[in-house]
Amino acid sequence: MTTDISKKGPEDTPPSSRPEAIRAIPVRHYGRYVAAVAAIAALGAIVYAFSQGDINWNAIPDNFFDDRILRGVRETLILTALSMLIGVVGGVILSVMRMSRNPVTSSIAWFYIWFFRGTPVLVQLFVWFNLGFVFDYVNLGPVYKDEWSDFMTPFLTALLGLGLNEAAYMAEICRAGLLSVDEGQTEASHALGMSHGKTLRRIVLPQAMRVVVPPTGNEVINMLKTTSLVAAVQYYELLRYAQDIGTSSGATVETLLLAACWYLIMTSILSVGQYYLERYYARGSSRTLPATPFQKIKANMLSLGNRSGVR
Repeated sequence: MTTDISKKGPEDTPPSSRPEAIRAIPVRHYGRYVAAVAAIAALGAIVYAFSQGDINWNAIPDNFFDDRILRGVRETLILTALSMLIGVVGGVILSVMRMSRNPVTSSIAWFYIWFFRGTPVLVQLFVWFNLGFVFDYVNLGPVYKDEWSDFMTPFLTALLGLGLNEAAYMAEICRAGLLSVDEGQTEASHALGMSHGKTLRRIVLPQAMRVVVPPTGNEVINMLKTTSLVAAVQYYELLRYAQDIGTSSGATVETLLLAACWYLIMTSILSVGQYYLERYYARGSSRTLPATPFQKIKANMLSLGNRSGVR
């Protein structure tokens, strides 16, 4: 009687010839432990250093909802929104001019971007603020005529200084978004008889928004913080009101920390809005969108509940 060797199972294999089970030893990342200890030590040193100072921490919650602080928050948000509106509209116009085949409009847009990106925004604010030493009147003929000091108010100075500077940066952001759209899209729309303006509105801009939105969100957050510079041109916003409260109460550092807390709150809210706006415009670029933080928390809670139920 013969035995078919090919039909032998694993239990028929001699123990000496079986492969040994792999013993997996997890890799120990000692550098992570060292980095964590160093970070905790640095944080503890900072907390200890601040605890040694004569800081009146109660001044922060006492003035957190002061009428002047809330007025400063409102003025900061208004100035941010209007400056970004000027920047976005001006940036779109400048980007189209920059990409135009007309050498005159293209050169004007290039010079504008070169000048306003090449000079600090604080210098531009001071230039607008001090033009009264050069011009006594604003004379636009029959349209408008007034003294420069009455025309160029601190609010208009801040608005022009921030908005015109932002237009130069938004122009390059918009230009990058327009260039990201394949030229075949434009050629196909023209072949269908669509005009240049309709092609720009219905074909190019919706696709360019995926590239434009993330840096634009960063510019909005940066603009919110840049509004603190207008305190130098006598415009009252959050920082200027906080400085006045600190000067009158003697809590200078405390009110500056209070202003920093309000800036953190506003930038955090804008960051959340930017995140969901990016998700909205990313719908056509990927089949499945990544889970939001709330969805991740919900999934983790459900997985923990299932594990506890199994046990």
